[in-house]
Amino acid sequence: MATVAFIGLGNMGGPMAANLVRAGHAVTVFDLVDAAMEAVVKEGAKRADSALAAIDGADTVITMLPAGKHVAGLYLGDEGLIAKAADNTLFMDCSTIDAETARKVGEAAAERGLEMLDAPVSGGVKAAQAGTLAFMCGGSAAAFERGKKVLEGMGKNIFHAGDHGAGQIAKICNNMLLAVHMIGTAEALQLGANNGLDPKVLSEIMLNSSGKNWSLENYNPYPGVMPGTPASNDYQPGFMVQLMLKDLGLAMENSLATQSSVPMGALARSLYASFAGKGNGPRDFSSILELFQD
Repeated sequence: MATVAFIGLGNMGGPMAANLVRAGHAVTVFDLVDAAMEAVVKEGAKRADSALAAIDGADTVITMLPAGKHVAGLYLGDEGLIAKAADNTLFMDCSTIDAETARKVGEAAAERGLEMLDAPVSGGVKAAQAGTLAFMCGGSAAAFERGKKVLEGMGKNIFHAGDHGAGQIAKICNNMLLAVHMIGTAEALQLGANNGLDPKVLSEIMLNSSGKNWSLENYNPYPGVMPGTPASNDYQPGFMVQLMLKDLGLAMENSLATQSSVPMGALARSLYASFAGKGNGPRDFSSILELFQD
């Protein structure tokens, strides 16, 4: 079992850290919000007073932070995690950030002789709680094999996408597609409802036809069709609209840098931006269905 420092205990990080405790790892946690730490401490984790205190004695460090600037600020510099970590520490950053920052931090770790994975996740809060997340990892093969043993305590699908930054590229591609098929699913269901079809019956028809997709099968956006989804709970997150908009922004930035054509992704970002601008940022991203009810 690993000795893990887990930094960043938000809606995703908290359940992930708790699952590591349940898997038998020795976990020390740190977050700027005391209540977030307390929830994981109740599961058996130890509390640290700072990020640097959390990594003391850890062989594996996992971070789950809001954006690239937070990752760079925590890892880099004379007082950063990379400079202060013990030899042979494995870093795994599970944040969703830009690939350029992921590469920069990964290369800084390599210069110190340390292994690092960018390992963003997919599946949302429900999967984080259930320990069924998907991890998309960028880094060396050796780091992946070592990190996989720990990641298995939090997820069931763990992929090695390539070198530093590859995990982030895989994540933005996945979430761009997720946004596109969620929007398509929402507008198709609303079109059917506008014509008097029962959305539950229409969903069943499409699930057994060529329209079947992940959003329709696991995260139906129409209220009342699928119990347990945000749509059937007043669109409580879930995965917030503002986070989907962030990920689509990362995809658009990368498309410009690589001169990639992403017209469907660009349209999805425009629609989510318009929807977020109406006060829907904190709601689950499946609430985009309401855009087609207006």
